[in-house]
Parts: sequence; C-alpha cells; structure tokens
Amino acid sequence: MSSSNELPSKCQKCAKIKRSNVQDKCDICHKLELQESVLCDLNRRIQDMTNFQCHAFKPILKLVGSFENKTTGQLDRPKKHLKKESYLRLFHSDKIKYERALALQKLGCDPDGVYVQLKYHLSWNVSLRRAVFIPANEFFDFVYDTFLRCSELTRGFVDLLYLAPDHIHLYMESDGELPIEEIVHKIKRFSNNAILDKFPLIQDKLSGDAEIWDETYFVETIG
Repeated sequence: MSSSNELPSKCQKCAKIKRSNVQDKCDICHKLELQESVLCDLNRRIQDMTNFQCHAFKPILKLVGSFENKTTGQLDRPKKHLKKESYLRLFHSDKIKYERALALQKLGCDPDGVYVQLKYHLSWNVSLRRAVFIPANEFFDFVYDTFLRCSELTRGFVDLLYLAPDHIHLYMESDGELPIEEIVHKIKRFSNNAILDKFPLIQDKLSGDAEIWDETYFVETIG
C-alpha cells in the first residue's frame, strides 16, 4: 500500500482510500476478504502519478453528526465471518483427492521422485480499471472457456473463479517448471487476443490500442 503523500490527487479524493474495504461488486473479493486496496495498488504501479486515471474512482461523501461516526465505524469493522468457500470446495473436490492419492502412490513406488503441483490465486485489473464486462453474463461463458484453454500454457490447469466488471480472479495449477511471470504473461496475451477477437466492441471502451489487461497482477500460493 502506497503512503498517503505518494498517492495521486485523485486517490486522495477517493472514498476507497479512507478505509479498508472489500470491492463491493465482486463476490470472490468478499469470500476471500481481498481488500480493494490491492486492486488500487495494481492500478497505481503502472501509471504516471501526474496523469493518473482510474475508472473505479468513488468520490468521498461527507456525512454529518453522530450518523457519520456510527456509519464509518460499521464500515471499517472487519467481516470475520467470511470464509474462503471457493478454495475449500477446490481442496475437497474429488479431483484434488485423486491427485493427492496419486502423488502418495508415486512417492511410494519411487521415494526419490518428486511430485510437484503448485496452486495459485491470481487476480488482475482491466486496463485503468475500466468496467468493460457489463453485463457479465454476456461474456462469462466465452471468457471461462478461453482461460480453460490456457491450461496448456501453464502445463496444468486454469479456471476462471470470477469475472468482475473491472478485474478477474483465476485459480491456477502448475507443475512448477515455468516461472509465474512467464505463465501470467502467456495467459494474458492469449486471453486478450481471443476476447478482443470475439468481442471487438470492447476495444472501443479501452484507451486507444490498449490491451484489456494491465501489466501488473496479484498472486498468492494456496497449496
């Protein structure tokens, strides 16, 4: 998270900077308790602060009296009861149970062998956080199939967890042979070309010849 004196003026006037909150239009952000400050930081890291743009900007609205204090306190309170349902479903799926059993069997037959499978949660923004996937149901099936086709690029498995208007969440498995930077670059390149080919009108919502995805990304290992 950037310090306040390093933030562009637009961010300093944005309600999303004043408190730690979860992106309100993304179910996966809520389930994983992913703070919107992560998406904000990804957007800032690729831009010149003097010409900063953000289409997720939300101006600060001043409230007065005791209601202001009460409301702010309620919004700042952490949501402790949110659970990571998506990951739990994946970890307890038949596919994962089979792979664990297979790994133990291989190690039993060949103790010197190593079975590697890395699991990741990936997220990145649409360029300048433009809300291009609206309504999402018109894009979801094709975008889901596109990322599934990226599985060969990772030598593993890629699954679209959630398509938000201005960002995405992916679940990915890899054998560890390729660095994550190379994998993400390949996935972004392939998906960008496929989606723009299928939905050329998206280009009109972007800036000039900009690609759909920003260069930055968020990644965490989950197994």
